[in-house]
Amino acid sequence: MLNGHKRRAIGELCEFTNGNGFRPPDWKPTGLPIIRIQNLNGSKCFNYFDGVPKPKWIVEPGDLLFAWAGVKGVSFGPTIWSGPRGVLNQHIFRVTPHKGIDKYWLYAALQAITQRIEANAHGFKSSLVHVHKDDIVRQLVDVPALNEQKKIADVLRTWDDAIEACERMIVTLTARQRALAHQLVFGDRRLGNHARNAEKQKVRWLTVPADWSVVPIGSVADERTDINRSGIALEVLSCSKYHGFVRSLQYFKKQVFSSDLSGYKIIRRGDFGFPSNHVEEGSIGLQNLVDEGLVSPIYTVFRFNDERVDSGFAYSLLKTELYRHIFQVSTSASVDRRGSLRWSDFSTLPFPLPPIAEQREIQKVLDAGGSQIAQQQRERDALIKQKSGLMQKLLTGQWRVRVNA
Repeated sequence: MLNGHKRRAIGELCEFTNGNGFRPPDWKPTGLPIIRIQNLNGSKCFNYFDGVPKPKWIVEPGDLLFAWAGVKGVSFGPTIWSGPRGVLNQHIFRVTPHKGIDKYWLYAALQAITQRIEANAHGFKSSLVHVHKDDIVRQLVDVPALNEQKKIADVLRTWDDAIEACERMIVTLTARQRALAHQLVFGDRRLGNHARNAEKQKVRWLTVPADWSVVPIGSVADERTDINRSGIALEVLSCSKYHGFVRSLQYFKKQVFSSDLSGYKIIRRGDFGFPSNHVEEGSIGLQNLVDEGLVSPIYTVFRFNDERVDSGFAYSLLKTELYRHIFQVSTSASVDRRGSLRWSDFSTLPFPLPPIAEQREIQKVLDAGGSQIAQQQRERDALIKQKSGLMQKLLTGQWRVRVNA
């Protein structure tokens, strides 16, 4: 601890006020928005409370909040509320700094200790954690003088501004990419010298150019059912809604698969796959991570076997919002209300088949857009890493800021 710093518990620096447990009978179509954990994550979908709120429930724009139940690295931890005036739901604290404590410095201090808190948190679902108030307030931090707190906060806000700018660009580019993908893979927009024919054909859910073929997926793809009977320890993969295939241990930060891999399916590079009880969420992927990996037995694995199909084009097509909807309406109900889509039904779904040259041109354009998004994501991640290191130096006093007397 440096001269001028005092080591104090977080609970000595601020007050934590819990939100109210608003239940479905309290939800109304109008009134004050109820601020829930998903709203801290950027969701603009609110329920509303039209009663008379207690003053301690009220949240104003700019208030410091702390979600004590949420997803590690996503919704768990501190937030400066940037939304509308509302009422605070349970599982979120409003944090009120004491005199002599700068709100934005405290926000940075809470960010710094969140990783410490998460490491000791206990989960009530596989991907969620929650802590008790004592787990937060007992954390120790080095507290500089108020003018130094403000200077540190100003420095860190520079990085926050740059990170937010990257995030906004990623959102904009992603929305543009999805719209462009839909236009191209369904022929609403044609490239190069390909026919710009106004004539369309409608086949089940699809409306595509009349000069394209539409075939069942099963006519151009085969199911793969290779079982890892020998139990060889290949890497286990999972399929996510947004990212396609991911390395399971790296993605979930822990083992969520069985220790006995003998019943798992082998998925090779170039294979497609989806969990049959999650595909209606859009969880379908093209496996290009490893030469051979393993997926859970609930996965359907298939491969396009026809030279008329470009696998990149097929992946872009199957990841569209329209196909997510097709998967959803094609699933069969189950007792846990989660759908199930097997190969026997999946193989009958319609698949538009433009000429292979046009497919490759489409995918070349989409790959360029994807590379632009990936570059922005790398820049954002680099800024986040820089900020994390900078916080460590500034909040522990290893690096001092120059302040006015």
